[in-house]
Amino acid sequence: MNIQHNAGRGHEEETHAGGLASTFEKNMPRFRRRWWRWRVLVMSRGGWLAVFLLSLSLTTVVMSGFEHTLAEQIELAYFVPLLIGHGGNAGGQTVGTVLSAMSSGQVGFEDWGKVVVKECLAGLGSGTLTCVAVLPLLYIMKISKHVSAVILCTLPALTILAAGLGAGLPFLVAGLGADPAVIAAPAMTTLVDVGGLLLYFLIARVVFSAFGLKI
Repeated sequence: MNIQHNAGRGHEEETHAGGLASTFEKNMPRFRRRWWRWRVLVMSRGGWLAVFLLSLSLTTVVMSGFEHTLAEQIELAYFVPLLIGHGGNAGGQTVGTVLSAMSSGQVGFEDWGKVVVKECLAGLGSGTLTCVAVLPLLYIMKISKHVSAVILCTLPALTILAAGLGAGLPFLVAGLGADPAVIAAPAMTTLVDVGGLLLYFLIARVVFSAFGLKI
């Protein structure tokens, strides 16, 4: 499988508007040809974005399922935007790195396992470092010990999740014959947002139980 070809397909689609109906385009006036290419480009990208936007509604389901936990421990809500943003940042870094390596031919499909493991280990280190960075914020905001423990446990786990998805999805998408440059990043963001929230609240339950708190 030519992963380099699939990873670079996004540029080719921009240049040739998806490569659709090239003969038909040649017979069009120039302004209509540009309009046709623009429409194909928007549909190829916007369609996937619409799918992932609807998938993000699952975050509402997760929040609703843990509504009682949030009501009992309101401090948890303060860090939902921070954790979602961090997960997107961590996964975005990994997706960009992997796509670049795929496009340049540095890694092939057979390397997917090594790449995922390497990025997950990097995610563990990065997540641990972010715990150190967030300590002053927890102190300044006077966050309770049990919620602080939840944040410090969630950050490494979330970073590993984001890194693993960011590393694996480009290979998966390319393996399915689609363009990872178009699909991998929004798919990663959607999965990290939903999975990260679920992970956050599940860790909260475990930590609160360890602290002897009933929720």
